[in-house]
Amino acid sequence: MSAPTIEVPGHTYFSGTYEAPELKKTSQRHLIVVWVLAIGLVAAGLVSLSGALQKPSARYMCPPDCGAPPMGEPVTANPRFTSADGAFSVSYPAEGAAYAITTAPDSVTADLQAGDGGTMRLFGQPARGRTPQQIATELVNSTFPDTKTAYEIPNTMVGYHTGYGLVADCWPQGATASYSRMRVMVMVAVKNDFALIAGAVGPYHAFSPEFGSGKPSGANLQLALDMGKYVNSFAWRGDPAR
Repeated sequence: MSAPTIEVPGHTYFSGTYEAPELKKTSQRHLIVVWVLAIGLVAAGLVSLSGALQKPSARYMCPPDCGAPPMGEPVTANPRFTSADGAFSVSYPAEGAAYAITTAPDSVTADLQAGDGGTMRLFGQPARGRTPQQIATELVNSTFPDTKTAYEIPNTMVGYHTGYGLVADCWPQGATASYSRMRVMVMVAVKNDFALIAGAVGPYHAFSPEFGSGKPSGANLQLALDMGKYVNSFAWRGDPAR
């Protein structure tokens, strides 16, 4: 019995010499150049698209269009008093903040209950053509007739308005006087013929590295350390909130 046979397709090979074209190879340099160009084209397209979609920012000429800083609602840490006629308003110390507060239709009085003590009064009155200096002098002379002016306060500001201020000393007489020397401070500014006045009186206490703000000052009144923020909070009728 003979072995089985398998038939497969046959191939014919012819002897001879053959020529074939050489295969081209891409150089690394050429490949890098192509990739760089492709990336550059894509990047340029993205930049152009971004520029087309983005609106140009507004341009200002300063001056006159200098704009303004962002402003929010003013923060108020202390209660605010408004006079009965609405002519002015002012901040004053909160109850229990070392002060005893008394209000009247045209004023706020704060009595310091700690430290040296003393009294601060914030009020307003018609100027009737008087200057801030005249008002301050008349007020001191009528309230403390035996005072001696210590100095005038330079660059006095009341409610951020230029005014006049003075510091004076007085020596209360009588057996009931608790202190031998008292310091009086008055600051006045006038706007629209209406005067806003901040006054303080208390025991004279020389400022030093151990007492006061630590900086050289002729105030020599403990109330002066806390008085500034209330003086600057004054506002006349119609003033913007601050």
